Amino acid sequence: MDRILDYLSDYATGLNYDTIPADAVEKTKGLIVDTLGCALGGYDSFPSQVSVELAKSVTSNNPATVLVSGDATTPDLAAFANGVMIRYLDFNDGYTSIDSGHPSDAIAAVLPLAEMRHASGKEFIASTVLAYETFCRLCDAVEVRNRGYDHVTLGVISAGVGAARALGLDKEKTAQAISLSLAPNVSLHQTRIGTVSMWKGCAFANASRNAVFAAQLAEKGLSGPAEIFDGREGFGKVITGDLIELAPFGGNGTPFKVSEVSIKRFPLGLYSQTVMEAALKVRERLSGVDDIEEIHVPTLGTAVRIMAGDPEKWRPATRETADHSMPYTVAVMLKYGDVGVERFDDSYLNDPALLDLVQRVKVSVSEEANRRAPEAMLCSIEVTTKSGERIESGDVPFHRGHWRNPMDRSEIDAKFRGLADGVLPADRTDALLETLWHLEEVDDIADVVAMIRA
Repeated sequence: MDRILDYLSDYATGLNYDTIPADAVEKTKGLIVDTLGCALGGYDSFPSQVSVELAKSVTSNNPATVLVSGDATTPDLAAFANGVMIRYLDFNDGYTSIDSGHPSDAIAAVLPLAEMRHASGKEFIASTVLAYETFCRLCDAVEVRNRGYDHVTLGVISAGVGAARALGLDKEKTAQAISLSLAPNVSLHQTRIGTVSMWKGCAFANASRNAVFAAQLAEKGLSGPAEIFDGREGFGKVITGDLIELAPFGGNGTPFKVSEVSIKRFPLGLYSQTVMEAALKVRERLSGVDDIEEIHVPTLGTAVRIMAGDPEKWRPATRETADHSMPYTVAVMLKYGDVGVERFDDSYLNDPALLDLVQRVKVSVSEEANRRAPEAMLCSIEVTTKSGERIESGDVPFHRGHWRNPMDRSEIDAKFRGLADGVLPADRTDALLETLWHLEEVDDIADVVAMIRA
């Protein structure tokens, strides 16, 4: 096997829960709470219901459970259905570096295999830390977006590593699982450009599904390309244009990357989180949106490309386009003072007054924001009124929930309760939160899955 495959498989099989520092374990538990809360909130969505209906139509001799519905299906279809729930609201955590994305999406690959094996809470935490570590280190090493590939191309590797660990594979079979995850599952960034479709919320879920399938194939002895990273037409040459170099992973004094993962305060794209906080600061001093002449948002170039790089972002036709539209979400925040999930309904997308406000938003690249990226997602907002008054937010580098401005446990719990409301009864929500915050004491992760059933 090539050097990257060798390193990943060696690290995956060597990581031990007892070597993960207590602060990293605590952070991971908070991220798991946040991720499962997002799954509860996303369950009623149309893409989730499609995936649940598909999953429940298939049975298995070694089943895994679809969250909320409680249906038993194959582990790969459970991974897909659960992954769609996790991702749909665009509310799950994020990591920004040379590339960026949502490491929590890979939990969808870890959970069904951990459930199937009756893994302990400690083993589930270790597998989750591993998936996060892999995704974040890959984002530190390469940018695939600039060559037209989606971050899910990195995600399927992290999902493959996490799935292999959850399934308890040895080093050789882990290497095969990673190779089989990556070789057939390269994703296009067109998923997130222009009019964004429902697939935006399904792309990583599909990567998790494929990673679970790959791990199961590897378990049975199927092999994948040995030089998947360094080969003549492997990942390094085709996807990134050069061989990649990974920094040492967490452990032995090196911090784990979960410490640098941020939790979202708002259900929209990662790069608009600070923009919403800046909009709130301006709104406090506005007499009303009817007095607005122009809204100027200087921020980092990556945010502009992703969240304001297409004409469709000024007239979003779909929910998925709207939650990835900086102009739309700025207008919503200034008009209503919040960006709840209901603000992406058709009644808002087709509101002439709101769309008129969206047209007044101008977005530009700030060199200072570029300089401070990727650690900070610096932005500011300046509103010019029709009378010529200028109202400025000042610089906002870290939103609430950013790893430099973290949410505390009570805030994470409040977000979870809001997402679980109407899906689980209050007493079950309380019991589930208590269990998740003491996940290292759980003997069988299947018991936790059973609690997440409507």
